[in-house]
Amino acid sequence: MIIRTLKLAKRTIKIVFGFTLLVLGIAMLVLPGPGLLVIFFGLVILAAEYVWAQTLLENVKQRIDKIKNYKYKK
Repeated sequence: MIIRTLKLAKRTIKIVFGFTLLVLGIAMLVLPGPGLLVIFFGLVILAAEYVWAQTLLENVKQRIDKIKNYKYKK
């Protein structure tokens, strides 16, 4: 029972921390700070728990690859 409680606590902390990073990153898009980087790390943490975050993270990675490939083709 203790192990199950610890796993639940760990999962809850990861979810809260991931959403906190996501919200801070969105705020940093308007405020000074590395907003896109913080959003990316928030999605990385949330992707361990949610399918929608995994899908969104894969889309972001694909867009980054397209940007890198376009940059090097010039």
